[in-house]
Amino acid sequence: MNATQDNRINNELALNILNQISTPIMAVNKEMKLIFMNEAGFELLGTSWEKIENKPCHEVFNSSHCQTPKCRMRQVMEGEDSCTVRNEITRHERTIPIEYTATALKNKEGSIVGGIEYLIDITERTQQEKKLQEQSRTIMEISTPAIKLWDRVLILPVVGVVDSLRAQQMMNTMLKKIMDTSAKVIILDIQGVAAVDTAVANHLIKIAKATKLMGCRCIISGISPAVAETLVQLGIGLGEISTNATLQDALSDAFDIMNLMVTPRK
Repeated sequence: MNATQDNRINNELALNILNQISTPIMAVNKEMKLIFMNEAGFELLGTSWEKIENKPCHEVFNSSHCQTPKCRMRQVMEGEDSCTVRNEITRHERTIPIEYTATALKNKEGSIVGGIEYLIDITERTQQEKKLQEQSRTIMEISTPAIKLWDRVLILPVVGVVDSLRAQQMMNTMLKKIMDTSAKVIILDIQGVAAVDTAVANHLIKIAKATKLMGCRCIISGISPAVAETLVQLGIGLGEISTNATLQDALSDAFDIMNLMVTPRK
């Protein structure tokens, strides 16, 4: 067996291996024209080699990165490192979310002669991510309910940990509810908050200031002895924000602000 036969056998074996890989793989020359695609690529695109050979890759893939500075294939052919990014391709009026990796194609001398790309259809992954995001939003909305307690008096009971994301959700919920109900007083009950430290206190102050800008007074209730002691030890002052130990006291203050009085039925 001579060297030519060896090379032919090796090339056939390499092609057979590439065609058995389930990940779509394709290669282009420096003019961005297709010079190779494996069977998985044909299956994803619903085409054959005869229909796409030597075609510009942007005509075949029609992705959001094609013919833009975001094209990673062009970037790696210009000497940048290999990278993996997300993208979308359009085939037969169907948009397919993908994750693709581009790397430079080099000859034996190490010169760049084109680019190689392999991609993964991430439709199921993106659907799961959207579902998780929707579930997360739902949980956040459930965990921060702004309830109308009285005419123009709201209460937002807070349970659990207050981090930056939760604080932003609380603020958004409160401000929207204030606008919808023309509320003048909102009670932020933190009796169920696991721990109050500097970060939590700062979040509460920002929320109270934001409600004040909308013409609404914020009262913080549920200040336990342990929370009060912690705030003093940390040197944290809540400024002009009204605070109460119990929700009952906070509601009483809210009625005073609204010039309301609850009297026994005769």
